[in-house]
Amino acid sequence: MKKLILILFFISNISVFAIEKDSLYIPKPLLSGNYILLDDCDACGCAAGNGSSGFESLLNPQFIGIKYFNQHYKAKENLFVNGVTQNQYFNTLQLWGKIPVSKKLSIYGNIPFQFHEKRTLQGDIKINGIGDASLMGIYEILQSKDSYHQLSGGFGVKIPIGKFDEKGITGVNPSFQLGTGSWDYQLALSYKYQKNLFALMLNSDYTIKTENKKHYQFGNQWNYAVTGFQRLWRNENSIFSGKLGLQGEVYDWNKQFGELMPRTAGSALYGKLGFEFSYKKFSLGSELMLPAYTNLASGDIEAKSRFSVFVNFGL
Repeated sequence: MKKLILILFFISNISVFAIEKDSLYIPKPLLSGNYILLDDCDACGCAAGNGSSGFESLLNPQFIGIKYFNQHYKAKENLFVNGVTQNQYFNTLQLWGKIPVSKKLSIYGNIPFQFHEKRTLQGDIKINGIGDASLMGIYEILQSKDSYHQLSGGFGVKIPIGKFDEKGITGVNPSFQLGTGSWDYQLALSYKYQKNLFALMLNSDYTIKTENKKHYQFGNQWNYAVTGFQRLWRNENSIFSGKLGLQGEVYDWNKQFGELMPRTAGSALYGKLGFEFSYKKFSLGSELMLPAYTNLASGDIEAKSRFSVFVNFGL
């Protein structure tokens, strides 16, 4: 709770300092971009491995690029033995992009490569390979005449090209997979307020997950986030901004043959801190996320940290 209070305090301070006459200096071609929180890691399940790092780039909102995303969890080694835990690391390297189709419509897509590891008393277990691809259409619903307010929505699909291992669902964390084996669908909504040196973004998305060929269905997932951006420095070709915010995730129960699987639902709330640097059409960004609250898989899994870094080329 102390972490949560501190994060909220810092966000409120950023909004106070943003009342300056200078401009956030977003290049004009980028002002029509849409901003949606998207699920980046598709090895999904109840509580781990389906983390949402999202993209909220204000510097190059239409882009192609590459991103690395790391998640660290601690899970019970044995449900019947207290105090014995294992570290689990979910790593994703993905090609991603958001390409404009028209003034209001963009297409987002990503293809991830997963390399995951869990360290058990019996030895380390590693899996790697391509994950599930994602495709989404993003539409600008409205934008105010002064460009201070913008609302965008999206609808997407996750394509099951990653391998799903039926044996993996018997462990403490059934999310230790390369893919879900199922076609999943996503609805997203994003609101942006931007004025002077400051921008505030509110994002929410909901993923509807279906049953795969092995009759296993991961629980639906709701992500939400609030992020404040502050432009800290700029010159003619470059911009540097910092960002600070909160991000939450809620997971429904997994099912097998239509029956609810116990100890699979959960939720978590993270504080996040990051930056973005842009030089002409290139941008570099990074983000660190730490849990303010975690109750995953009825407490059997503890969220520890997340880290991401990306390099994009603006379109």
